[in-house]
Amino acid sequence: MAAYLVLLLAVLSRILPAAFHTTSVNFTAVGGGLLFFGARRSRWQTLFAVLALMATDYYLTVYAYGYAFHTSGYLVTWAWYAAVCLVGHQLLNRKTSMLRVGTAVLASSTSFFLLSNFAVWTGSGMYTHNLAGLGACYIAAIPFYANDVMSTAVTAGALFGLPVLATSIAESIRAAQSDHLA
Repeated sequence: MAAYLVLLLAVLSRILPAAFHTTSVNFTAVGGGLLFFGARRSRWQTLFAVLALMATDYYLTVYAYGYAFHTSGYLVTWAWYAAVCLVGHQLLNRKTSMLRVGTAVLASSTSFFLLSNFAVWTGSGMYTHNLAGLGACYIAAIPFYANDVMSTAVTAGALFGLPVLATSIAESIRAAQSDHLA
């Protein structure tokens, strides 16, 4: 159940900035939410997460931004959603550690940065189709990348770290109570 609530948080973190006519500059709960969802649900259930975010992409493109929707413009992003869920499932399902979560955060944010900006460079006329244009595309996206790394780290850190912290606190309280009673 918690994984589905986290997925809802990820969807809302994308929709609410548009609903309030603000910009999130890529500070969303999507990366961390997908890692958590993948770690807590089966590989087949990750399809639900991908479908929910696909619907979010459609809603934002058509209704929030008023653009025509072209499926081909989102294929890389949708594949990325599935891949991040699978990374969460493979890397964080059985054994969660700070190193594993940190690795997953950097892998998900960096892969999105590299893939999505390469897709923008190849699929649009915003940048010249040479090395200088590719470099300009990546340089222009650095602020978005920094925010994505931070938001993914905060989200994943909270989702994976708070239960560990709560367990540690509970064990400390139990140990203190048993020492006091002894």
